This record gives sequence, structure tokens and C-alpha cells, in this order.
Amino acid sequence: MNSLLNHKLDNERVLIRVDFNVPIENGKIMDDFRIRSALPTIKHCLEGGASVVLMSHLGRPDGVVNEELSLIPIGEKLCDLLEISIKFSHDCISEDAIDVSAALQPGEVHLLENLRFHNAETKNDIEFSKKLSSHGTMYVNDAFGTAHRAHASNVGVTKYLDNCFPGFLLQKEYDFLHHSIKSPERPFTIILGGAKISSKLPLITRFMSEADNLIVGGGMAYTFLKCLGNEIGNSIYDESKSEKALSILDSRLKYNCRLFLPSDISVTKDFSSGKVSSIRKVNEINHDEEGIDIGPDTIQRFSDVILNSKTVIWNGPMGVFETESFAKGTNAIATYVSEMTQNGGTSIIGGGDSASAIKDLGVWDDMTHISTGGGASLELLSGVDLPAFKVLRMI
Repeated sequence: MNSLLNHKLDNERVLIRVDFNVPIENGKIMDDFRIRSALPTIKHCLEGGASVVLMSHLGRPDGVVNEELSLIPIGEKLCDLLEISIKFSHDCISEDAIDVSAALQPGEVHLLENLRFHNAETKNDIEFSKKLSSHGTMYVNDAFGTAHRAHASNVGVTKYLDNCFPGFLLQKEYDFLHHSIKSPERPFTIILGGAKISSKLPLITRFMSEADNLIVGGGMAYTFLKCLGNEIGNSIYDESKSEKALSILDSRLKYNCRLFLPSDISVTKDFSSGKVSSIRKVNEINHDEEGIDIGPDTIQRFSDVILNSKTVIWNGPMGVFETESFAKGTNAIATYVSEMTQNGGTSIIGGGDSASAIKDLGVWDDMTHISTGGGASLELLSGVDLPAFKVLRMI
């Protein structure tokens, strides 16, 4: 595999797929972690004598132009971070946009509007890919957060440009996550949370074959609890995944991995109140109650596992952590993972809500590695060959 470091950049026009899918409220960027993470690759290209064309998606506009999902605020942030003015085009494949890219001088930056204002992006459309490729003379992918998707901007364009490379962030994510699952220091613990059981169930079997401990919390835990015969009240439950969850529970004994589920739950009768009504054992949740966080006994059990681990991978909160009174479990897990790391362990945070929780709690710098991709990190860790890596011959 060729390296960007070894490629001469003089007078090249580098088309870079970045991941600027960041939270924006009222035009203000709430977390610029992903933007800052892309800066080393961008600066390297500029300092090497190239011009740069940046492309990214933001949110899920589903092919419809939505001003709330415009990359204009990101362009303004980039100007501040790079300390230069940048050019911006309101359509990523318009003739005007392509002309702007063609006229770039070394050291100049051109940011394209949201790729997903076109449905052709997620369909990996051939013509769309060709038009995107015309923005550059070479290609760099530095968007780990979309590496598990075969889209036009990270797979299709590589067919039309001869020189294609991983950016520094993409390479770093691959090196760190690939190594962590291949040769972790043990005991090795994986923590999974969040509401989406559908995206994580297929990965659990792989994780159980690799890890010493698997902790499951958050909304996804209730499907497992119900399969074990517990009453979960109004808690989130995916009936379509119950058969797969039951299969995992039945097969867990064949793996040398301990599975930990919540033993008690913080519940509420009125979610909108933002208040915890009671702490219930998992077999005592009433029909009018909803689980919104793990309880104190569960926190203690999970903490014992974490503190006795040498490697921890964490993806997904333990409850509805956006509400302060429902965040005790998530905050506790973050604290214990931080403590484990400070005691000499390795911690890998799989992006998304877990990273947000760690930042809110102020333990960001304690972690060994915080990934920029949630779903991508899970799939890479589970052994899936990611499309973006395959086309760059990284695997």
C-alpha cells in the first residue's frame, strides 16, 4: 500500500473525503472533534505544495437540500482553524464548483456543499462518482466514520483517480483498532450500550469469541432481559431481534467469555419529567414504568469487571444520558474506564454518544484512543472488511 507521506504533492489538487458530520445547533458547532481530527492530513497536503478540495456529508438530508444541514458553519470553523480563507460551493457537482476546483492555486482550500443533498452519494452512483473525481488530480480518504459504507465519495471516486491514499486519521484508526482486537492485553472487556440493538447484535457473537468479558447495557439490554423472561414494562424492545438475542443467550456458554447484563434498572413513569421514579430489580419493573438507566447494583457489578480489565472497548451509553438524572450509569462507566486507564490499562472509545459522555464528564484526556467513528469502529473491531479500506488496499 502506498503512503501519502511518500507521495510528491507539488501542484496536486487533492480531493479529500473528510467526516465533518458534527452536531450543529442554531448554526453553531457544538463539538468540533471530527474537524480537528482531519487537520493533520489537510495541513500536510497544503504544506506539501498542493491545493485541497474537501467533501463531506452532514446529517441525513436524503437527497433534499436542507439549509439546516449546510456545511457553511463548518467552512467558517475551518477558516478559523486553518487561519486562511477558503472557497465554498453550494453544490458539490455543479459546473461552477468543478471550475472553482480547477482554478485552485497551491495552498488554497475549496469546501463542497453536503454530499447527501444528492441521493446519488449513498447509492454509489457512477456518474456522481465521476463528477466528484473531476475535482481532484488525486484522492485521499480521511473519513473513518463512513468507512463501513460503500458510497460514491469513498468508494466510487477511486475508480477514476490513479493515486488514492488513506489519510493520517484513517490510517491511525485502522492501525489502533485492528491491533487492539488482534492482540489485546487481557483481561479484555467490551462494553456495548445505546438503543440500537439491530446494528450491534450481529457483532456480539464475534465479540464473544474474542473478549473475556462482554457488558451489555443501555436500551439494547432490554431485548435480552425480556428474552430471559423478565418484565420490562414500557422499556425499549425490538421484537424482530428477539430470536437472534435468544440464540446469543443460548450459545454464550460455548465461548470463554462472561456476559454481563443489568441486574437493576432506574425507571420512570413519565419520561418527559426527567425524573427517576424508582430503582427496580430487572424482574420487578411494572407495566407502566420505563427503564432509562442502569441501577446502582449494576454499576457496582460492571465497575468490578472494568477495574480488573487491562483492555476496554466501549461503545454506547448505559441510559438516556442526555438527561442529567438519567446519566448516572453512563457517567459511572466513564469514570471507571478512566480509572482503569490511569492504572495502566488501554481504553478505546468507539465514538458517538460514548465520546460525548466522556467529553461532558471531563475525562477525555484520560482515554487511550477515542475513535471518530461509531458504527465503523464496531464493524472493524468485529472483523468486517470495510469497503473504504478494501478499495485502498489497506486489508
